[in-house]
Amino acid sequence: MSGPDRRHAVAVAHRAAAALGNADGAGVPTAAIVAALLHDSGKVESSFGTFARVAATAVAIGSNREKVAEWAESATGVKRRFGLYVTHDRIGARMLEEAGSDPLVVAWAGEHHLPPDRWTVAPVVGRVLKDADDD
Repeated sequence: MSGPDRRHAVAVAHRAAAALGNADGAGVPTAAIVAALLHDSGKVESSFGTFARVAATAVAIGSNREKVAEWAESATGVKRRFGLYVTHDRIGARMLEEAGSDPLVVAWAGEHHLPPDRWTVAPVVGRVLKDADDD
């Protein structure tokens, strides 16, 4: 993950640990901290920096997000990378599952942009992770 992504992940993990237990993370389930750290790991597939991420987000908002997501499979070049970025949640979940990650870590990577009624993670953990994520 890029430097900014790593800093973001660590900040999310610190906020989640503080909300779930205490500031040093004592008593916090390890899987919840790992989920906080790796929720955006799928972004590595697009290899985008900040400017391109903003552009991909704007394109997804300004057009049909699902159409942009389809580009991950059907397009080439920058369009494909836009699709990869927009589907970083699905990509991250797949990568983490293939790596043998805890089910909570896999689920949160795939669900962190979904509305709460679509989460499979425990609502209290999902709410803490969502609130800790400032994006």
